[in-house]
Amino acid sequence: MPKNPFTRGHRRELSKRHKIAVAGVATLGAAAVVFSAVPGNAETTTSEATVSSAPVKYSSEQLKSRQADVSEQLAAKALQSKAAAEAKAAKAHAAAKAKAKAAAAAKKKAAHAAAAKKAAQARKAKAASRAAHRAKLKASVHKSYANNLDGWIKESLDIMKAKGIPGSYNGLHRNIIRESSGNPNAINNWDINAINGIPSKGLLQVIPPTFKAYHVPGTSWNIYDPVANITAAANYAADRYGSMDNVNSAY
Repeated sequence: MPKNPFTRGHRRELSKRHKIAVAGVATLGAAAVVFSAVPGNAETTTSEATVSSAPVKYSSEQLKSRQADVSEQLAAKALQSKAAAEAKAAKAHAAAKAKAKAAAAAKKKAAHAAAAKKAAQARKAKAASRAAHRAKLKASVHKSYANNLDGWIKESLDIMKAKGIPGSYNGLHRNIIRESSGNPNAINNWDINAINGIPSKGLLQVIPPTFKAYHVPGTSWNIYDPVANITAAANYAADRYGSMDNVNSAY
């Protein structure tokens, strides 16, 4: 009987070959797995010992996707920069507005302070004027005058000057002589005023209602008092005729 090729010796040989074949198949299988992981349009080179892959190349769709991502990132950064600039501008505007408001408030405060200072100065000046007027009036009141017609007229003229009542020595003297001949106790009991119950009295023949209405503060309320009578009559004449100097007859 011829020898069977699949005898024990051949079996060993075949087993060894089979092992080599199996190893080769396994190697090819691994290469196939690596090859399947590489894109279809990529180039590959293999050797007996190892399998290496070339640099990955992206498709046009992948490139477009990456460009879109970059554009979105740039747009996001642009929006961030714009938002930062707007926030900075808003902050600067708010600061400028606050500064302008503070300046307006300071200006208003300064104006109020200036007005208050001016008003205080005016009050002070007015008070000083009143004090000077009072001092002047006091000095004139306490001035020594002769107790006669000349003294009465001079004292009356000082008071009239202090009160702003016009009149001159000659104007007063002339009307006093005509009305009462210089008698401070003179009284008219025959004219219409006397008939009406309000006779004219004193140096310048003043009726009681007129004396009361035109009485000059600081003088006596006695209608027969020479100075009180002269100043009240001069005050009345100034109101009605401009001055006792303009009176040349009964008034």
